[in-house]
Amino acid sequence: MNLLRVALDVPLALLFDYALPETLQATLGDRVVVPFGTRQRLGIVAGAASESEIPAHKLRPIASVRDDAPRLSPEWLELMRFLAGYYQRPLGETMIASLPPRLRSVKPLPRRSPRDAGAAGDGSSPARFVPSHVPTAAQARAIERIGATLGAFHAFLLHGVTGSGKTEVYLHLIARAIDRARQALALVPEIGLTPQLEARFRHAFPGARLAVLHSGLNDAARTSAWLAAARGEADIVLGTRLAVLAPLPRLGLLVVDEEHDSSYKQQEGLRYSARDAAVYRAKLAGCPVVLGTATPSLETWHNCLAGRYERLELPERASPGSRLPDVRVVDLRREPAEQGFAPSLVAAIGKRLALGEQSLVFINRRGYAPVLACHACGWAAGCERCTAHLVLHKADPRLRCHHCGAAAPIPRACPTCGNADLSAMGRGTQRVEEALAARFPKARLVRIDRDSARRRAELPRTLEAIRRGEADILVGTQLLAKGHDFPGLTLVGVLNADAALLSTDYRAPERLFAVLEQVAGRAGRRDRPGEVMVQTRYPGHPLFAALAGHDYAGFAASQLAERRAAGFPPFVHEAALRAEAKKLDSAMRFLREAARLVAVPAEVRVYDPVPHIVTRRAGLERAQLLVQSPSRAALQDFLAAWSARLFQTAPRTLHWHLDVDPIEFD
Repeated sequence: MNLLRVALDVPLALLFDYALPETLQATLGDRVVVPFGTRQRLGIVAGAASESEIPAHKLRPIASVRDDAPRLSPEWLELMRFLAGYYQRPLGETMIASLPPRLRSVKPLPRRSPRDAGAAGDGSSPARFVPSHVPTAAQARAIERIGATLGAFHAFLLHGVTGSGKTEVYLHLIARAIDRARQALALVPEIGLTPQLEARFRHAFPGARLAVLHSGLNDAARTSAWLAAARGEADIVLGTRLAVLAPLPRLGLLVVDEEHDSSYKQQEGLRYSARDAAVYRAKLAGCPVVLGTATPSLETWHNCLAGRYERLELPERASPGSRLPDVRVVDLRREPAEQGFAPSLVAAIGKRLALGEQSLVFINRRGYAPVLACHACGWAAGCERCTAHLVLHKADPRLRCHHCGAAAPIPRACPTCGNADLSAMGRGTQRVEEALAARFPKARLVRIDRDSARRRAELPRTLEAIRRGEADILVGTQLLAKGHDFPGLTLVGVLNADAALLSTDYRAPERLFAVLEQVAGRAGRRDRPGEVMVQTRYPGHPLFAALAGHDYAGFAASQLAERRAAGFPPFVHEAALRAEAKKLDSAMRFLREAARLVAVPAEVRVYDPVPHIVTRRAGLERAQLLVQSPSRAALQDFLAAWSARLFQTAPRTLHWHLDVDPIEFD
């Protein structure tokens, strides 16, 4: 009798033994349908066994074997084992959740799936490479150095200033990988960046088969793209973080664009870092991985300093005559703002309008105003399900919670005292747009944030119209801060940058510098000089001096020194145990009891539980405790033992999860 060990998506860190009938053939990596309880479930064969603890007469047989998709490779299975082990999630959950929804079902795929839904090019003609320009000297050096490592694992940081042509380097390297009959995987942090890069990839590689993978695709398109990748038919796979989990039998190159971006960290289910998974995957495949950015994460920079990654520099912009923009700090103590704008910024926008150039006003808060309040009694509109204020949205007149999505009508009067004179406090993108429209009534304004970009098909059209010069003033959030090239944009104004300086999150300065450097990089990307004006009440802060000099290395050195002194990553390794319950006392009690479940080794420190900053979200009270260790191995050993006990003892009335290498603490 053949025994197979099958991984199932159930909340247990176990593999389940099943008998393989003589009428079926199955082996490692096959998708199978098995009985589980009174239902049938889809599982993945994760191993074989010579004997089982279950008596032979009680072993249940595998019902069927799915052959509608390629067998999952040993390399892919090893990646899943690593992710499940490192991030402390059940192997079955990790494997099944990595598949497209259609392949998780016990129902087989239609025999003829829509193969052209997620990929272009049929592979019938050679994948020619059409470069957009001759590489600069710095680009050529990077291409040659990375290209020399094709066929072997090597991790590179491609540290290029904004506008230095990192994408052109990627394209040349992908061309070399395709010439070797290998596949290339390119990751981007945001779905909004995918259409822009997709168009560039299609132009650069006519005839190549390109598969696009992200969560915005419908099930058929996502399944088709996944199958093209898994069958080895796709030469290039382009996608967001989930694309790193797709099988690629001919993988020869990985690219992680904007590697510093927090979007690469999954925040639910398997809380993995796609950037770190890409590095591990490249090691498994024996191929280079390129991490590209103008503002590296401090972890990546630290890995370069330690010699684990090789740093390649693109110190100048690629476009002839283009240089980095001048950055000027606007002291709001000397220039009081009116409707959010200092007089000098208003004058600068007016000057660009007169010259026929574009301006971008950046404020990283969507909506009209972050708070609706009553000055008579002090009432402020709050979310009933979260410990957060409701944000006033004026275009679609509602109060909305940006944490849980709850919405409520705008009250005509204060519900506490009846005062009809309610005030909108603070500013979001909608209010900034309104103020600019009043100040510059003839200007063509375009606002881009998550509210205006809800329809995915509209965003690429809007961005293309901006590139054609069909807008004068842009108002936007982080959606406009990275990856976009607007030839006519010469001025960037930054509002409300100070909020991050007052944050208790030790990562806040790193994130602020990254977003400011990235948004500053939108200005002056052609032969016209660019200018960046940052409004602040703290003009002497060292971060602004580093920004003015585009001095990432100096900023990183100071931040790493602070992190080392304070005992923060990357000099220690962290995990957070988080709990959600209807009552905060229940969550806190669970965490206190959890801290005593297993003995804590000397190299590991478990801190006392505390409520989240946003304690209540979506009707649940949230708390967390932090675990730290200078030794990654010691932390992982502790987490493995701890996680096993948590799965055994945690009450079902409470939600909990372990977040390894956490980046959010709100």
